[in-house]
Amino acid sequence: MALNEGQEEIHVLMVTLTAQGHLNPMLRLAKRLVDEGLHVTLATTQFGCHRILKAVTTTTTTTDATNFISGIRLLSFPDGFNLDYDRGANLDHYMESLAKAGPLNLSNLIKQHYHHTKLSCIISNPFVSWAVDAALENGIPCAMLWIQPCSLYAIYYRFYKLNQFPTTLISNMIIELPGLPLLHTEDLPSFLLPSNSFGGVFKLLSDMFETIKKYKWVLANSFFELEKEAIESMTELCPIRPVGPLVPPLLLDQHQSLDVGIEMEKPDETSLDWLNKQRPHSVIYVSFGSLAVLSAKTMEAIATALKNAKHPFLFVVKTAGQLPLGFEEETKTQGLIIPWSLQTKVLAHPSIACFITHCGWNSMLEALVAGVPMIAYPQWSDQPTNAKLVVDVFKVGLKLKPGPNGVISNEDIEECITQMLSGPEFEGFKKNAAVLKQAACEAVTSGGSSERNIRLFVNEIARRS
Repeated sequence: MALNEGQEEIHVLMVTLTAQGHLNPMLRLAKRLVDEGLHVTLATTQFGCHRILKAVTTTTTTTDATNFISGIRLLSFPDGFNLDYDRGANLDHYMESLAKAGPLNLSNLIKQHYHHTKLSCIISNPFVSWAVDAALENGIPCAMLWIQPCSLYAIYYRFYKLNQFPTTLISNMIIELPGLPLLHTEDLPSFLLPSNSFGGVFKLLSDMFETIKKYKWVLANSFFELEKEAIESMTELCPIRPVGPLVPPLLLDQHQSLDVGIEMEKPDETSLDWLNKQRPHSVIYVSFGSLAVLSAKTMEAIATALKNAKHPFLFVVKTAGQLPLGFEEETKTQGLIIPWSLQTKVLAHPSIACFITHCGWNSMLEALVAGVPMIAYPQWSDQPTNAKLVVDVFKVGLKLKPGPNGVISNEDIEECITQMLSGPEFEGFKKNAAVLKQAACEAVTSGGSSERNIRLFVNEIARRS
């Protein structure tokens, strides 16, 4: 129930970086809290704030130059770098530096903007885990919004906190953990593998789980019916409460105008007209997100497989020149190649048959909620584990497996497409996907599992205010 009239105002501060997969779940949770009557502010770096304001067209500015997005106030703090500094190319150094400067800069923001206003809660995500230190320094309880599957939360907790599987992993190792399918080394998040080149992220996660008890609440962008076993496996250790799926409302049979998510890249809108001309359940949608960079051999294999499959395809290719010479001309009557898509509307379109995806959690969750089967081609981070979930837990798709040389062949991709679209399992994939879509919609409606968790969270904050 929303806060009653006359009840003391409740103020919540959210802290995040502005990678699209970090920002949008936080904004959608913020919107839900605003709907419950809370006053929500989103704080990010000055660089991040600059990106947001450049991307949105619905920002309002008050007389004191404070920006609002759909009722959510936007504030910023310095990260110690110039706006033109390449944070992505220097990720480890950037994250390490931000972890040192962040707590003080966030504390200064709190003191400046909440001098006469009680702040009831700070909500951060795993990649700004240092925010909990600023929260505790100011006597404010802190929640974390986990932005990967609850299954990943369980894996990381048992790795970092309980040491339940070896820190030096070897090939073909099989790992058995409560609430999860049997995991091979290739199914684990890349940050845990010896080949991980992002030592800063490994340390960030290690530090976060070592101090996980500092958080009063751990919320998750998932829903109970999707990950029941993994969620229940953590109940006695360090509970996690799903409050999602925090996806665009269109996928939940709600009006898209309610969405507060931000597109950091400018999408190509011609694809929807093209999709309208295709038969139902006929189009292969291919997108590998905003961060993945595939090799020329891999792109050639995907392109060749799409051409040979003789199905219509919608292929998101971010950078010109990544496809084989002549491919676009040869397939101009078969497919459409675009630099970025309106993914929500694409996945919701009745012409889409399946989604070839890197298995980033936001893309994967959108596909699950849209009821679209997937062909998984994971790259790094949580994606290998997410692909395992697609195949063995959610049972809504297949996984592409590179050969001994680490390269995927066009024959492997073609076989996967054939199995997906005309094999004996396709009807089962569609049925399972439809069941999960219905469960997702029910989770966020009145009385649903995630709706109840949001209300419980609001009520607990209110009691502490």
